[in-house]
Amino acid sequence: MSEPATAFAERLRARFVGAVVDVAEPRGEVTLEVAPSDWHGTCRALRDEFGFEQLMDLCGVDYLGYGSDEWDTSDVSSEGFSRGVEGKGPGRFAWGEQPSGAAAVPKRRYAAVAHLLSVQRNRRVRVRCFAENDDLPVVASVTDIWIGANWFEREAFDMFGVIFEGHPDLRRILTDYGFVGHPFRKDFPLIGNVEVRYDAEKQRVVYEPVTSVEPRVLVPRVIRDDARYATAAGERAGSEQAQKVEVKK
Repeated sequence: MSEPATAFAERLRARFVGAVVDVAEPRGEVTLEVAPSDWHGTCRALRDEFGFEQLMDLCGVDYLGYGSDEWDTSDVSSEGFSRGVEGKGPGRFAWGEQPSGAAAVPKRRYAAVAHLLSVQRNRRVRVRCFAENDDLPVVASVTDIWIGANWFEREAFDMFGVIFEGHPDLRRILTDYGFVGHPFRKDFPLIGNVEVRYDAEKQRVVYEPVTSVEPRVLVPRVIRDDARYATAAGERAGSEQAQKVEVKK
């Protein structure tokens, strides 16, 4: 039987003083957030001291607009929810524009997130590190700890522009050579920056700023609490209470 999440979290707090440890209940998901200067050392300690021998995933995250929604679902009337979307949030701006309005600017924007697995201890942990500089987000590479981080870090660099210092071959992995920008950043237009067409006069393919596509988002971003876990817990408690009453009878 694996160690309870709360006990595991306490061991992490004792070992990594100054780090932030969060436990998402009732799922028991543990997140360890460390400073950029502690990122590499923490990952090595998690492998050597806590037995996390496998890196399952490593990705970049852009927290621009995190926690903000576009629809006001608190004001309900006979006409339904408010459907006015103000500003130019993620996906609602064109080439050359910047997101505004609903897109809140966080204190720290770019993060590297690693998901680790310990088979021998039947335990998972999520490790997060925010880059210090949003203009040039840099964190240490962990390819010397888990060799499988190589392509994960290249993807995070390509999509989010996170630079992994010490990576043996940090270059784009999904976009084309000469691609400008990082597609998964929230300030990157969903319609892209350039479009491709064949020029009959030049007899070659040319790249031009997007002019034939209008930005539109068909599905608005709405943040709602997930009540499934609370409902399941309530139903389970009710079932246990009913069983106790039945036993007393």
